[in-house]
Amino acid sequence: MLKAPYVTNYLTQHFADDAFGTLEGYVRAGGYQAARKALGEMTPEAVIDLVKLSGLQGRGGAGFGTGLKWSFMPKTSDKPKFLVCNADESEPGSFKDRILLERGPHQILEGILIAAFATGAAKTFIYVRGEYAFPADQIERAVAEAYAKNHLGKNILKS
Repeated sequence: MLKAPYVTNYLTQHFADDAFGTLEGYVRAGGYQAARKALGEMTPEAVIDLVKLSGLQGRGGAGFGTGLKWSFMPKTSDKPKFLVCNADESEPGSFKDRILLERGPHQILEGILIAAFATGAAKTFIYVRGEYAFPADQIERAVAEAYAKNHLGKNILKS
């Protein structure tokens, strides 16, 4: 069977490993290395440029460029900046967010961390629909793990 050139499995390649949903398992698989590089070696502008070059697009169906979207955030503003991760999965027939929340919650958190750094967001929110009790529990557990090991909060990854 031919594979479309734009289809990749990098989001799900470790999902068969139950440990991947934990901080320890995610780090063992190379997790948080991109965040470590972004926060320790790059400027927010360089991160945005890299994401633009990567061709990364949103997963909601419109395929809007992620780096371009991030670049719209005002650089100089005295107003607070917020980042929202919409894990609602409300598109008919969609099944993309729940599996990430359940099997790769630290992937989501690392992406949020990088996006917040690149855009200057001081607070982030993850919207999870009410019917997704288990996925919500998984992301909450991952947030607690990440805070406990300085992957979120103050002094993130010693940055």
